[in-house]
Amino acid sequence: MPRRAIIAKRVPPADPVHNSQLVQRFVHRMMQRGKKSTAQCLLYDALQLVKERSKQEPMDIFNKAVKNVTPLVEVKARRVGGSTYQVPVEVKQQRGVALATAWIITNSRKRAGRTFAERLSAELIDASAGTGASVRKRDETHKMAEANKAFAHYRY
Repeated sequence: MPRRAIIAKRVPPADPVHNSQLVQRFVHRMMQRGKKSTAQCLLYDALQLVKERSKQEPMDIFNKAVKNVTPLVEVKARRVGGSTYQVPVEVKQQRGVALATAWIITNSRKRAGRTFAERLSAELIDASAGTGASVRKRDETHKMAEANKAFAHYRY
């Protein structure tokens, strides 16, 4: 790692079907044991199920779901004088999207259902509607930040 040079962020190429970097990042986050084609097939099946169930454009629902789950603030632990404070910090856009995708995938894995594509499609539909476990996680994060607003002066 260079001391002075700023390292440029590498962005993944857009995915071949929807031409979206967000979809590609979602696939990379879903992938287990390097099985990218399996992750892609699961996501595309889930988007097809979203289209059948909601009768709407699946990419609109996908984008809305990620937007609804993306947090604006989070808390970070900061040690000051021997005690640890939970300090509320604004979330950068890229980290917010990363958190949102991780929460959607985690909560769809925990969900009840037959296949992962069905569970993921249900979670995406719920998240786009503003309900579901992923949105609840975002709300909990915001409540934690609100509750610890008194320690905001310890910001990094």
